Amino acid sequence: MTHNLKKTFAVLLLAIFGSTILYNCEPDVDSLGEQLFIKDQVDGNETLYDLIAYNIDNHDSIRSDASKLISEQNAAGGFTTVGVLGAFTENQFGGQKASYITQLRMPTDNFDFTGPNAKVDSVVLVMKTPYYITDSVKAPGAYDRSDFPVGNETVPVSIDKKTYPVFKYGKIGGQYNSMTINVHEVTTFLDANAKPFTRSNVDVSTGGLLGSAVFDGRVSTIAVTKKSDNTAVFNSTNDFRMRLDKDFFQTRIVDKKGMPELQNTANFIRYLRGIKISVSETDKYLFQFSPNDMEIVMYYKYDKTDNGTTTRPQTTLKFNLGGGNVHIGQYAYNRTGSQVSSALAASNDTTGDPKLYAQGMGGPSIGVKIPEEAINKLKSLYEKDKAGIISAKIRIYVDPLTWSNKHSKFGDSRFSLLPVNKDKGKDGEFVSPGFTSDLMAGFPLYLINEKPAYYDFVITKTIKGIVEGPADGIKITADNEYQFKNNVLLINQGAFARIVSSGAYFGPTFTTRAFDMNRTILVGSDKSANRIQLRVTYGTKK
Repeated sequence: MTHNLKKTFAVLLLAIFGSTILYNCEPDVDSLGEQLFIKDQVDGNETLYDLIAYNIDNHDSIRSDASKLISEQNAAGGFTTVGVLGAFTENQFGGQKASYITQLRMPTDNFDFTGPNAKVDSVVLVMKTPYYITDSVKAPGAYDRSDFPVGNETVPVSIDKKTYPVFKYGKIGGQYNSMTINVHEVTTFLDANAKPFTRSNVDVSTGGLLGSAVFDGRVSTIAVTKKSDNTAVFNSTNDFRMRLDKDFFQTRIVDKKGMPELQNTANFIRYLRGIKISVSETDKYLFQFSPNDMEIVMYYKYDKTDNGTTTRPQTTLKFNLGGGNVHIGQYAYNRTGSQVSSALAASNDTTGDPKLYAQGMGGPSIGVKIPEEAINKLKSLYEKDKAGIISAKIRIYVDPLTWSNKHSKFGDSRFSLLPVNKDKGKDGEFVSPGFTSDLMAGFPLYLINEKPAYYDFVITKTIKGIVEGPADGIKITADNEYQFKNNVLLINQGAFARIVSSGAYFGPTFTTRAFDMNRTILVGSDKSANRIQLRVTYGTKK
């Protein structure tokens, strides 16, 4: 090894471990290999070890209630939530359909509708998405209207309307742009304390159709101002608006004024149990929206008498569809004849699978085992040859022959990686004792290469913990015992949720997996040159 290359390894080690390097006056190699670089007398080596990687069938079910539809915690301490709607079918993973179920609540208990003889004019469902393409604005733009309704009159206004395409996953363009969105009444009580109402394969009954509209794949931002004084009349941002059945709300809401059904929230959510939003089609695209920003606005008029004169002013009632309500992402799959169906049926956690299938929203996960033979070889190098591990990573290649992420206009695939206990938990989910040692130390989860496409999952500290064990005098507690065990590593489609203010991860059980639209095919324990492998770089003192 050349003098410069030896220095390179020395710098790499210091960069990776920083202040965690143990300084020792003894001439022997310590657990982090710091003495290996004295006087540049070091050889750096990279050794590859085959891994056992296999597909995990999650039975197309995932926890998808409000506590799991979280993408981040914002600076104010609240949570940004994400839902998915749409349908998409392709040969590798089959068909997928995403619907959304939610409760709704009155703004206050025993609402009195302002005055007598309330009559509903219209009802509008407003859906918003934070994920739209801002540089693809479309007309009509700015225009004037002379008869815009404001209360009991019409006034001249200026309207500025811009529309933007949403980010889509699936078939895009032309005949695939439009989908029919339907809203049905839910007739099953959504019990937040019952386990079935936390899962994506929840079964609920629905009643009548409350509304139906064609969604053209675009959301609108609208600003309406009076021509007379330039005051704002109406504003909305990045939303899709559709009319609902006003007669339903007249009968079920307004005509129940003063009755027990509207007396309090407990009564109301057992009376009007919720709504389901779905699409008619089976093969278009998926898109994401903001559940906590969604609302139903009911416009109505009532009698108002002043000095013997009765008028009929218009006002609004906004139902609360945000936090506090039961939310469920409902996902249905048709895997018949798909590649993933065959792969899951033949999955082998002893020898591994040649192709690995990862999919969010309850689709399959990937399990990775480091063979004990590989661990024993690394332990022998450490004990006999005084080898210090510099870096360790799992390299997984994207399968170039059968998959490319051509369906996405949303961004690259994201993954989470966790060590898991051998057995699944009571809910059938794999249980993780915590993040990997690397993630807890602030190291990147993975690095991406584009040509050829692969992911390098960083597990340097994890491997060092398994091979070298704890330092002398450090007691292994229940909390960190897993850091020194060769646990199965679980790879899921979906990133860890973050805290915006600090950039830290919210916790190992909080990921975007419940609403991640991506799916990826990777090369597993195949015999090809691009099979999944553990790549360990270590140094030995000459």
